[in-house]
Amino acid sequence: MFKRLLFVLIVVTFATSAFAAKAKNLIQVKGSDTMVNLGQAWAEKYMEKNPTNFVAVTGGGSGTGLSSLISGTCDIAMSSRNIKEKEISLAKQKGINPNEIKVALDGLAVVVNPNNPVSKLTIDQLAAIFTGRVANWKELGGKNEKIVILSREVNSGTHVYFKEHVLRKNEPNSKEEFAPSALMLSSSQAIADEVAGNPAAIGYYGMGYISKKQKPLHIAKDEKSEYEAPTIENVINGKYPISRPLFLYTNGMPEGAVKNFIDFALSKEGQDIVLVTDFVPVNK
Repeated sequence: MFKRLLFVLIVVTFATSAFAAKAKNLIQVKGSDTMVNLGQAWAEKYMEKNPTNFVAVTGGGSGTGLSSLISGTCDIAMSSRNIKEKEISLAKQKGINPNEIKVALDGLAVVVNPNNPVSKLTIDQLAAIFTGRVANWKELGGKNEKIVILSREVNSGTHVYFKEHVLRKNEPNSKEEFAPSALMLSSSQAIADEVAGNPAAIGYYGMGYISKKQKPLHIAKDEKSEYEAPTIENVINGKYPISRPLFLYTNGMPEGAVKNFIDFALSKEGQDIVLVTDFVPVNK
């Protein structure tokens, strides 16, 4: 009996030690739904090159990723917005020191159903639509149909960016909010699917989600400006007016496997993946 117990104890100890050793190379990445496909593409290629490492990438929104970093339940937070002052304060209370790393650029596409005759809008017109001041497509040269407003949910960095840069036009004292009738959807893919099946819908998401099932609108800063399409070239040259940086956040300066993964994301190979997934590289 003693020998059997000793054998079981040795096996359990060995298994625990092996798991602990493997866990040292486990990287948990959480956050932005905009970035989740990019993060998964990085992870797949990184694990091919580093077979002893395992990178788990999940979405849930920028706020979810940053909350996970602050609570110590992930190694890297993906975010399509800058961390907020209140998040930094909470992090410091918990002994977490958020470190920001810009890894890509993104253009936010505003999309409608391909059967919608409207093909271009100004920032002012977008603000009027999403706040509910303009409620029918006929006011914009479209059909006599009530506009169906689609937005990401409030925990999304994409939601925050669109509200601050389109609805509020970067004015710090503005209190503009999405119309009460706006449907808050949990993911960019949900918006893409709804627009594809609803001729009256309008929504927004990272331009990496654009497909033939939606029509991206050309956007102008104002009526005197050129209308520009959400393309990589127009984000790089600054012509497309709704673009933003994408970030990874770590607790302090990254070390070990986490540093190796981020170094890969910023390498030429990692930035080539940025381009393939329809984002804009920060390193050429």
